[in-house]
Amino acid sequence: MNGMLRDIREVIREEMMMRPKIIQVLQSGPQTVPEIAEALGYPTQEVMFWVMGLRKYGHISEIPEANDEGYFQYRIAENSGSEMEGD
Repeated sequence: MNGMLRDIREVIREEMMMRPKIIQVLQSGPQTVPEIAEALGYPTQEVMFWVMGLRKYGHISEIPEANDEGYFQYRIAENSGSEMEGD
C-alpha cells in the first residue's frame, strides 16, 4: 500500500474477501492487529476495521489481557466454524 488512506467504502467492500485471509493468518496462533496487518501487507487501520467486524460476528475472539506492548491478541473463536469454511 502507498500510505494513502483509502475511502472507507473501499475498505468495507473488501471485508468479506479479507475474512478467510485473516482467519488463515490466525491459524498459526493468536496475533495482534499490527502483526496481522504485517502478514497481510495492509495498513493497520484497515485491518483493525476488518478484525472488529470478525469479532462482532463471532469469527474471532480477543484474548482478555494485552501483551507487553499494550496490544490485544486475537484468535479464531472456538465455536466459529471459520477454520472449516474455506470462504
